[in-house]
Amino acid sequence: MAIHLERVIPGAPEKVYALLTNGAKLGEITGRPGKGGGSEGAFFSLFGDWVQGRQVELVPAERVVQAWRFQDWEPGRYSLVRFSLMPDGTGTRLVVDHEAYPPELHEHLSTNWKPFYLDPLVKHFED
Repeated sequence: MAIHLERVIPGAPEKVYALLTNGAKLGEITGRPGKGGGSEGAFFSLFGDWVQGRQVELVPAERVVQAWRFQDWEPGRYSLVRFSLMPDGTGTRLVVDHEAYPPELHEHLSTNWKPFYLDPLVKHFED
């Protein structure tokens, strides 16, 4: 089972990319601390270390692929999150694909992407 979401973010792809690859700055806009993440292979954490991972592939202003795990998952267990960024007028169409997570987390993850991730991104660029 996978999660697929699309949202237009009112910021340029370069600026959205910059937030997605900087845990500390993303933490500032979500209100939950984050750190790390600016280069391929780099460690990052989000939401007060609840989500931890590595940057798998970074294509500036186009794509961010991350290996994610929740801190209570068994060692070595990761899911894959792919962010695709496309210009959309003066903003960015952000496509999120999240896969390979434990099936029992589908409801939790699919419900929380919007309020914990997408809404704060939109609000940040609207302000």
